[in-house]
Amino acid sequence: MFSKSNLLATLVGSIFLFLGGYLIWGVLTVDFFAQHAGSATGVQKEPDLLFVAIGCLIEAFFLSTIYGKWASGNHSAKEGFIFGALIGAFFGFGEGLIWYGTTNLSDFTGVLASGILNTIFVGIAGVIIAMVYKSTTK
Repeated sequence: MFSKSNLLATLVGSIFLFLGGYLIWGVLTVDFFAQHAGSATGVQKEPDLLFVAIGCLIEAFFLSTIYGKWASGNHSAKEGFIFGALIGAFFGFGEGLIWYGTTNLSDFTGVLASGILNTIFVGIAGVIIAMVYKSTTK
C-alpha cells in the first residue's frame, strides 16, 4: 500500500488532478458550467486551495492504490486510461445523476458534460498513474 510506486504515483497524480482540474474547470469550462448551473443559490464559494489540494492527494492515493491492485503488474497507457475512465464515469455520471436527481446544482446538460469531462480527465490521470507504476516496478 505504501510502496515506492504507489507513493510516487500518488504524488504525480495529485499534481495532475490539482493543476489539470484547475485548468479544465477553473479556466476552460468555467463559463459553460456557469450557464448550466442550477437554481441553487449560495452554494458556490471562493475555493480554499488547501482543501482542494488535500482532496486531490486523497483521490490520487486511492486511484493509485486501487490501480496497483487492479493492474496485476500489467502497466500500460491503455490499461491506465481504461481504469481511470471507468472510475471517472462511475463518479461523473453516477454521482452526477444522483446529484441531479436530488439537488439544483446543475441542469441536465451540465451533468452530461461533467460526466464526459470526468471520464476523460480521470482516464488521463489513470494513464499518468500507470506510467509511474511502469517506470518504477520491475
